[in-house]
Amino acid sequence: MVTLAMGFLMINPNNSNDDNVITRQTIFKWALAVTLIVVSYLVFSKPNYYPTGIPYFDKMGHVGSFFVLSYLTYLAFKPKWYVLAVILACYAVFIEIVQSQLSYRSASIGDFIADMVGISLFYITHWLYCRYIKVTKLIEPSN
Repeated sequence: MVTLAMGFLMINPNNSNDDNVITRQTIFKWALAVTLIVVSYLVFSKPNYYPTGIPYFDKMGHVGSFFVLSYLTYLAFKPKWYVLAVILACYAVFIEIVQSQLSYRSASIGDFIADMVGISLFYITHWLYCRYIKVTKLIEPSN
Protein backbone atom coordinates (compact mmCIF):
# COMPACT_ATOMS: atom_id res chain seq x y z
CA MET A 1 0.00 0.00 0.00
CA VAL A 2 2.83 2.39 0.87
CA THR A 3 4.56 1.50 -2.41
CA LEU A 4 1.38 2.30 -4.34
CA ALA A 5 1.05 5.68 -2.65
CA MET A 6 4.73 6.45 -3.20
CA GLY A 7 4.38 5.48 -6.86
CA PHE A 8 1.40 7.78 -7.29
CA LEU A 9 3.30 10.57 -5.60
CA MET A 10 6.37 9.77 -7.73
CA ILE A 11 8.59 9.40 -4.67
CA ASN A 12 11.56 7.07 -4.89
CA PRO A 13 12.42 5.71 -1.40
CA ASN A 14 15.93 4.64 -2.50
CA ASN A 15 17.13 8.14 -3.37
CA SER A 16 18.28 11.00 -1.20
CA ASN A 17 15.86 13.45 0.41
CA ASP A 18 16.37 15.83 -2.53
CA ASP A 19 14.49 13.41 -4.77
CA ASN A 20 11.58 12.95 -2.34
CA VAL A 21 9.77 15.99 -3.64
CA ILE A 22 6.14 16.02 -4.64
CA THR A 23 6.06 17.51 -8.11
CA ARG A 24 3.65 20.12 -9.38
CA GLN A 25 2.27 17.56 -11.82
CA THR A 26 1.56 15.16 -8.93
CA ILE A 27 -0.43 17.82 -7.12
CA PHE A 28 -2.54 18.29 -10.27
CA LYS A 29 -3.08 14.53 -10.48
CA TRP A 30 -4.42 14.52 -6.92
CA ALA A 31 -6.57 17.59 -7.65
CA LEU A 32 -7.95 15.83 -10.73
CA ALA A 33 -8.77 12.71 -8.71
CA VAL A 34 -10.59 14.75 -6.05
CA THR A 35 -12.44 16.74 -8.71
CA LEU A 36 -13.54 13.54 -10.49
CA ILE A 37 -14.88 12.20 -7.19
CA VAL A 38 -16.77 15.43 -6.45
CA VAL A 39 -18.20 15.72 -9.98
CA SER A 40 -19.22 12.05 -9.97
CA TYR A 41 -20.91 12.45 -6.59
CA LEU A 42 -22.81 15.51 -7.80
CA VAL A 43 -24.04 13.94 -11.04
CA PHE A 44 -24.99 10.58 -9.51
CA SER A 45 -26.52 11.70 -6.21
CA LYS A 46 -30.16 12.54 -5.70
CA PRO A 47 -30.64 16.13 -6.84
CA ASN A 48 -31.74 18.77 -4.38
CA TYR A 49 -33.97 21.07 -6.33
CA TYR A 50 -33.81 24.58 -5.04
CA PRO A 51 -34.67 27.79 -6.80
CA THR A 52 -31.54 29.49 -8.08
CA GLY A 53 -33.21 32.14 -10.19
CA ILE A 54 -30.57 31.46 -12.83
CA PRO A 55 -31.81 29.95 -16.08
CA TYR A 56 -29.82 26.92 -17.31
CA PHE A 57 -27.88 26.69 -14.04
CA ASP A 58 -27.48 22.92 -14.59
CA LYS A 59 -25.92 23.44 -18.03
CA MET A 60 -23.53 26.06 -16.64
CA GLY A 61 -22.52 23.49 -14.02
CA HIS A 62 -21.71 20.98 -16.76
CA VAL A 63 -19.71 23.55 -18.75
CA GLY A 64 -17.79 24.64 -15.64
CA SER A 65 -17.14 21.09 -14.44
CA PHE A 66 -15.72 19.95 -17.76
CA PHE A 67 -13.69 23.14 -18.15
CA VAL A 68 -12.05 22.40 -14.78
CA LEU A 69 -11.64 18.69 -15.58
CA SER A 70 -9.98 19.63 -18.90
CA TYR A 71 -7.69 22.11 -17.18
CA LEU A 72 -6.62 19.68 -14.46
CA THR A 73 -6.18 16.80 -16.92
CA TYR A 74 -4.01 19.01 -19.09
CA LEU A 75 -1.86 20.13 -16.16
CA ALA A 76 -1.60 16.61 -14.71
CA PHE A 77 -0.77 14.68 -17.89
CA LYS A 78 -0.19 17.13 -20.79
CA PRO A 79 -2.06 14.87 -23.25
CA LYS A 80 -2.62 15.68 -26.90
CA TRP A 81 -5.81 17.70 -27.31
CA TYR A 82 -7.69 14.90 -29.05
CA VAL A 83 -6.75 12.35 -26.35
CA LEU A 84 -8.04 14.65 -23.61
CA ALA A 85 -11.22 15.38 -25.59
CA VAL A 86 -11.94 11.69 -26.25
CA ILE A 87 -11.30 10.63 -22.64
CA LEU A 88 -13.53 13.36 -21.20
CA ALA A 89 -16.18 12.72 -23.88
CA CYS A 90 -16.22 9.07 -22.80
CA TYR A 91 -16.62 10.19 -19.18
CA ALA A 92 -19.51 12.47 -20.26
CA VAL A 93 -21.21 9.57 -22.09
CA PHE A 94 -20.63 7.33 -19.05
CA ILE A 95 -22.31 9.95 -16.83
CA GLU A 96 -25.36 10.11 -19.09
CA ILE A 97 -25.64 6.31 -19.35
CA VAL A 98 -25.54 5.94 -15.55
CA GLN A 99 -28.02 8.78 -15.09
CA SER A 100 -30.41 7.10 -17.53
CA GLN A 101 -30.44 4.06 -15.21
CA LEU A 102 -31.16 6.04 -12.03
CA SER A 103 -34.81 6.58 -11.16
CA TYR A 104 -34.16 10.07 -9.78
CA ARG A 105 -31.98 11.24 -12.72
CA SER A 106 -32.36 11.42 -16.48
CA ALA A 107 -29.96 11.43 -19.40
CA SER A 108 -29.80 14.49 -21.60
CA ILE A 109 -28.07 15.23 -24.88
CA GLY A 110 -28.04 18.86 -23.72
CA ASP A 111 -25.85 17.89 -20.77
CA PHE A 112 -23.44 16.07 -23.09
CA ILE A 113 -23.28 19.11 -25.38
CA ALA A 114 -22.63 21.35 -22.35
CA ASP A 115 -19.79 19.00 -21.34
CA MET A 116 -18.24 19.31 -24.80
CA VAL A 117 -18.63 23.10 -24.66
CA GLY A 118 -16.65 23.07 -21.39
CA ILE A 119 -13.81 21.13 -23.03
CA SER A 120 -13.87 23.46 -26.05
CA LEU A 121 -13.82 26.55 -23.87
CA PHE A 122 -10.76 25.23 -22.08
CA TYR A 123 -8.89 24.80 -25.35
CA ILE A 124 -9.99 28.19 -26.68
CA THR A 125 -8.89 29.82 -23.43
CA HIS A 126 -5.60 27.89 -23.46
CA TRP A 127 -4.92 28.87 -27.07
CA LEU A 128 -5.66 32.55 -26.34
CA TYR A 129 -3.39 32.44 -23.30
CA CYS A 130 -0.54 30.90 -25.31
CA ARG A 131 -1.01 33.52 -28.05
CA TYR A 132 -0.95 36.28 -25.43
CA ILE A 133 2.27 34.95 -23.92
CA LYS A 134 3.88 34.67 -27.35
CA VAL A 135 2.76 38.13 -28.50
CA THR A 136 3.87 39.87 -25.33
CA LYS A 137 7.11 37.89 -25.43
CA LEU A 138 6.83 36.95 -21.79
CA ILE A 139 8.34 33.63 -22.78
CA GLU A 140 10.71 32.98 -25.67
CA PRO A 141 8.82 31.04 -28.38
CA SER A 142 10.16 27.54 -28.89
CA ASN A 143 11.59 26.71 -32.31
